Amino acid sequence: MKVALAGITGYAGMQLYQLLQNHPNVPQINIYQHDLSQNTPLWQVNNRLDHQHQAMALPYDSQQIMADNDVLFLATSAGIATQLAQPFLDQDFPVIDLSGDFRLKEPETYQKWYHKIGPTSQNLAHSYYGLADLNHNNQQHYIANPGCYATATLLGLAPLVQADLIYPDSIIVDAKSGLSGAGKSLSTSSHYLRANENMQVYKANQHQHIPEILAQLKAWNPTIPHIQFMTSLIPIDRGIMASIYTKVKPGISQADLQQAYQKQYQAAPFINLLDEDLPDIKSVVGSNNCNLGLAFNEETGYLLTVSVIDNMLKGAAGQAIQNMNQLFHLNDTSGLPLHPNTF
Repeated sequence: MKVALAGITGYAGMQLYQLLQNHPNVPQINIYQHDLSQNTPLWQVNNRLDHQHQAMALPYDSQQIMADNDVLFLATSAGIATQLAQPFLDQDFPVIDLSGDFRLKEPETYQKWYHKIGPTSQNLAHSYYGLADLNHNNQQHYIANPGCYATATLLGLAPLVQADLIYPDSIIVDAKSGLSGAGKSLSTSSHYLRANENMQVYKANQHQHIPEILAQLKAWNPTIPHIQFMTSLIPIDRGIMASIYTKVKPGISQADLQQAYQKQYQAAPFINLLDEDLPDIKSVVGSNNCNLGLAFNEETGYLLTVSVIDNMLKGAAGQAIQNMNQLFHLNDTSGLPLHPNTF
């Protein structure tokens, strides 16, 4: 399989390139950059690669991409995929889009949360929301790869929402991310002196993953009216912990809740439900796993679900590879690390 990758200068694009290099079904990777006019050594495009790296970056050309490849990964910033997608949609060419451009189905919602002009309703109708462990793609070729916070939150909530085990208006999410989740662009919040030995709430009630999460929850259970969702930056390189609080309906026990999660994820190779302990971020860093843990307070009726992922893998590049594997009927785990970095 020949694979095209546009956007290797960001963290997610670089991680995706590394995964593709080790994928058993990908003998060739072609890198494209929209700002090039001629073939350029890849190390000149991304200085994280040393001068011994022989690969070349090619000028971006949609027709050439489709002629020379079987699938395109777009690891571009918000707003770019909107401008690039039309030729691929017209020819129904496989695209896995890591940006947020095609995750929402209403252009007005995208503009409100991303502050950019997004795709048309017609184009959005041809996209598929690739939450790879739960949604099943019926051969739709434009795949919107979910956001990192959305992935951790939705995997933590799915058994509760789909089985109608909680009060629909009770969902509160306190999600914390490492600094790589903020991207490579410099900002005051990610400056070393601000981030080191600190914890910061950011985008309070304004994070762009909120409508994405709510849309999927409503698709599973239309009675969900809203969620309370907050994000914080913590001084680690990578990883997300979503602490999810919900009010459980009467008559449901800890055993019932455990059973709902076990049933939901019994055939999911990347989802691990812990029996007693709650997961920590280091238990997933370097893997495509999502680890889940439950703590139910029978006295108050509140459940804490802890969901942890590596935001660069399960929350971005790893899930993108998983979507490619499913689209081309490969093993879900092909080319993906199952074991975290441990020490």
